[in-house]
Amino acid sequence: NDAELLRNEQYEKVLSPHPFSFMQFQSLCLFLIIWGVVVGWLVNFSDYKDLFSPSPWLPVLAWGLVMLLFGVIASLILIRWRIFFMYLGIFLGGVGLMLWQNWLGSAGIFIPFYMIAISILGFLLVEWYRRSHKYIISNQRIIFKGGIFTKQERTLRYDKISDISAKQGIIGQIFDFGTIIPISQSGFGLGSDKSFAAGGVQIGEKKAKLLGIFGGGKEVQTPMSRTYYELHGVYPYKEVKKLVEEMVQGSVITPYQQEQVAFQKEQVDLQKQMRDLLKMQSESKNDENIDEK
Repeated sequence: NDAELLRNEQYEKVLSPHPFSFMQFQSLCLFLIIWGVVVGWLVNFSDYKDLFSPSPWLPVLAWGLVMLLFGVIASLILIRWRIFFMYLGIFLGGVGLMLWQNWLGSAGIFIPFYMIAISILGFLLVEWYRRSHKYIISNQRIIFKGGIFTKQERTLRYDKISDISAKQGIIGQIFDFGTIIPISQSGFGLGSDKSFAAGGVQIGEKKAKLLGIFGGGKEVQTPMSRTYYELHGVYPYKEVKKLVEEMVQGSVITPYQQEQVAFQKEQVDLQKQMRDLLKMQSESKNDENIDEK
């Protein structure tokens, strides 16, 4: 949209994240499919299916326990506790649906289809979120846009960029996409990671206690930003990275240029002082001529 451009501004590139750039979220959906199919196989076809026959709750508990454990691990690794609560919501939603429709006795059939349906919905939401991102690289600045319900936008001029952080994972190296984080002089683009998990169980009258604590933290400043405030998963990675670096380099004033600017400023100030002095001398001479007359 040319209306977004400033005077003398022109597009260099308009980008969106690569389809595989949100693999960390897509893998969460993929796990749901895999685990749902595994639960269906264990309960209906495996040699261990008799272990689940004593109670219709056993398949449900096994399904929920593994899913929530995976949610805790994923939350600690990605520093996003919303993953655990998302899995918890999926589990509670499935249990509620089985109780409401009286499908508890058919949990081995319900769980695989339920997990596949939730996974398809998850893939669609991730793709919708990916398509909401748009990055505009012009000859004057970078414009970041993103968000599904709340639209976020950030504009960063090249002369405000103090550093560039770039990263490329294994999948990114295969498909030539990566993430570029421009760090501003104010420190925008830096952050710190911290995660913590704790849980306890109390059993019996003697209050035998079982306590589990998991934690991970990073207090150092590291390049980190939301996906709509960085060039997330852009393709082709090397070409975009080189373009951004060239734009930043072109906006940087070298020491020699700084000296020339300072010298020119001194010359302008000196010329101004000379004009003022000549003007004062001229006015003084005119006053003397008037007095003589």
